[in-house]
Amino acid sequence: MPEKSKILEYFTIFELLVSLILASSSPSRKAILDRLGVSFITVSPNIDETRKTPETPYDLVYRLAEEKAKEVAKTYSGLIIASDQVATLDSGNEEGDEILNKPLTHQNAFAQLQKSSGRTVTFLTSIALLNTETGILQNHVEFFRVFFKSLSDNHILSYLEKEDVLNCAGSFKSEGLGAALFNRMEGNDPNSLIGLPTIQLTKMLAKENVHILCTSFILKNAKRFRRDQHPTGARFLALQRH
Repeated sequence: MPEKSKILEYFTIFELLVSLILASSSPSRKAILDRLGVSFITVSPNIDETRKTPETPYDLVYRLAEEKAKEVAKTYSGLIIASDQVATLDSGNEEGDEILNKPLTHQNAFAQLQKSSGRTVTFLTSIALLNTETGILQNHVEFFRVFFKSLSDNHILSYLEKEDVLNCAGSFKSEGLGAALFNRMEGNDPNSLIGLPTIQLTKMLAKENVHILCTSFILKNAKRFRRDQHPTGARFLALQRH
């Protein structure tokens, strides 16, 4: 393995006039982004997330990610990351597809898992990256499918006693005991199931000249400013390949 000093010979350090902002109050999304080792702030966007008529689940999450990013851009400057997610027992591409919302009650969670038994739940997770300085917006929707076992009522009741899923679309946590409910899962990015497609996000950031593997240990020291406190956003060091 090459020495670190040798690796750094291929890079030049420069200042990038941008801050990284996660347009979400979701603890799960924050935890996923934390694992990338970058410095960021979280801002909760206040938008109407009501599904329009007609609107497919795909169109809904695509639109909401864009609206969340643009809402935060009204007061913050930099690279804004936004995401939205829905679950459906249908394809996700039709206007009449039913969306599995957060159950909120034990009764609703039980009913959702009964309905999902032996079927496939498709998660559609959007990811948007908005550069407020250039106005460039990247948007993508990631599909992830969960194939359920045939579940007895006792299996469902036992699961709901052991795991709090009342705020989880589909009434399960794939990163927890929910795995015991599945036959298999199918998708490109397991993090998309939890709420943030990081594979696609790193590709988007690279297009903005932010390369995670080259910058993460420096981005941790980034300063952060609101747009009204610093018009050009926060300065942080990044590495650019020659």
